[in-house]
Amino acid sequence: MTTFDKREQGFEAKFAHDEELMFKVTARSNKLLGLWAASQLGLSGDAAASYAAALVTEHLESRTIDEVLDKVSGDLAGKGVAREQVAQKLQECLHQAMQQLEAKKE
Repeated sequence: MTTFDKREQGFEAKFAHDEELMFKVTARSNKLLGLWAASQLGLSGDAAASYAAALVTEHLESRTIDEVLDKVSGDLAGKGVAREQVAQKLQECLHQAMQQLEAKKE
């Protein structure tokens, strides 16, 4: 195996690791956002867990951040929660999810 092949394998492994990490961060942040949104909607217990799980699992591969924001802000529009508030909460959830995953590695 040449040095070039080793470097290529290293880059491929890093890419795969980074993609897996982003997938986990996105899934966890969507769950956290879903739990927050559920509480804003007055849901608790199994209903809150189901709402959060649906936000994570529905269209898992194809759902973008904008689609998640659209869904949650649409659900919360009747409660007077602005899209900007949902976007800010999503950023907090992304940060929290990254911290949780980093702590889990240690």
